[in-house]
Amino acid sequence: MSDPTSGAVLRGAVDLSSLRSRATAPAAAPSDTAGAATPLVFDVTDESFGQVLELSRTVPVVVDLWAEWCGPCKQLSPILEKVVVELGGRLVLAKVDVDANPQLAQGFRAQSIPMVVALVAGQPVPLFTGAVPEQQVRDVFAQLLQLAAQNGVTGTVPLGGDEESADEEPALPPRHQEAFDAIESGDYARAVAAYEAALTENPRDEQARAGLGQVRLLQRVQDVDLQQARDAAASAPLDAQAQFVVADLDIAGGHVEDAFGRLLDLFAALPADQRAAVRERLIELFGLVGDTDPRVIRARGRLTSLLF
Repeated sequence: MSDPTSGAVLRGAVDLSSLRSRATAPAAAPSDTAGAATPLVFDVTDESFGQVLELSRTVPVVVDLWAEWCGPCKQLSPILEKVVVELGGRLVLAKVDVDANPQLAQGFRAQSIPMVVALVAGQPVPLFTGAVPEQQVRDVFAQLLQLAAQNGVTGTVPLGGDEESADEEPALPPRHQEAFDAIESGDYARAVAAYEAALTENPRDEQARAGLGQVRLLQRVQDVDLQQARDAAASAPLDAQAQFVVADLDIAGGHVEDAFGRLLDLFAALPADQRAAVRERLIELFGLVGDTDPRVIRARGRLTSLLF
């Protein structure tokens, strides 16, 4: 997947680095709009994020990282909600209070807010940072829908009160449902076991394979301190495990090219007899992002040139 914007918009953003010492007591959600009462706009927490990843395989999820004290957030959030609601279920909006959910803020590498990213088939897509005009939001969302369609994510969310539509939603296969429930409760080990069992029963179950990769990534980055991980990687540039941790964090935060570049540089620097693990991790991450993604194609090309 590619970034549907030409660059991050920093105007109207609040720098989070100057707020490290701020008390992190949970803040109230922004005042509801007409859209907030529908299934299209909802709050998400560190604990419930797995459910959002699962949903993004059906419909694109826009993630709004905000805080109660952030003035630009209060300008942007109503615009996001309005545009999402007008799109009638083709997108949903997940709202993340960065004070109450520090793991998600760290995972998305939110240095300033408001920050808006998307999830398509479980993969993060950076959109923009800062309060932007409504027309720009509409333009970016239109590009996001095109990107989602290219990656086979074309579902819609039934609007509230439509019981018939809800009844028509196909039930998840039992192993997938078990994994989904485990992700929702934060039990990633059980989710991994459920997806592995699904693949044992049906090795061609691509949804299970994709889900397994996502959960393993979540499992690896759970409780990792971003700054400590980066410091460790910087102090030991040839330590594969240290580089793997930062690459995982970059993938989880949507910085795909940074992750690939880090591991390809490591592969190039290591002796031939120490490269196998790096190649295996790259292939795993390629599968997470998608074989047709231009960033994967470029990275595969470089990996091939390094191999031969």
